[in-house]
Amino acid sequence: MLTVRRMKEEDAGRAAVLEAENFAEPWTEASFLETLRLDYAYYYVAEIREELEEEHTEPYREMAAERAGKKEKSSIAGICGLRNMAGEGEITNVSVDLHYRRRGVASAMLRRVLEDGQKLGIADFTLEVRCSNLPAIRLYEKFGFTGEGVRKGFYANPREDALIMWKRQEADGTITTVFTAGAHV
Repeated sequence: MLTVRRMKEEDAGRAAVLEAENFAEPWTEASFLETLRLDYAYYYVAEIREELEEEHTEPYREMAAERAGKKEKSSIAGICGLRNMAGEGEITNVSVDLHYRRRGVASAMLRRVLEDGQKLGIADFTLEVRCSNLPAIRLYEKFGFTGEGVRKGFYANPREDALIMWKRQEADGTITTVFTAGAHV
């Protein structure tokens, strides 16, 4: 079962490992811990809970699951962040474990981030994505994001441009888009 929940301090180590597996310039455990203390930052984990079928499991998880009446394990399948920057939502650190890609993890996280952001009064959301990351771009487009500009050389290792995407929403819920003049999208 997939659950998206707020990140806790005890998740920071696994979040840093996931970042290191997916990004050339990953956040550290200390970076996540520091960010979790910011009053304008909201970070999430996608947690997969599965019933255990094997006899050999981590003892503490097995004992806790037995007390709950069943055996299960959980793992963090993805992470995602939202920063409320003066009423605009900046989506960051979207990262999914390789073993859980194309299973709806990123969609579930984005859905939760957008819902929580709207509850905070955020109407406009932005994010950056590598121009070559077509699967992510297509996913963001499905959620109503559109490309509005390019940050040249934004990513290092390898050096690459970032596509700046926005999801803009009016008070009545309609989505509007603005194209930045001169952007090559």
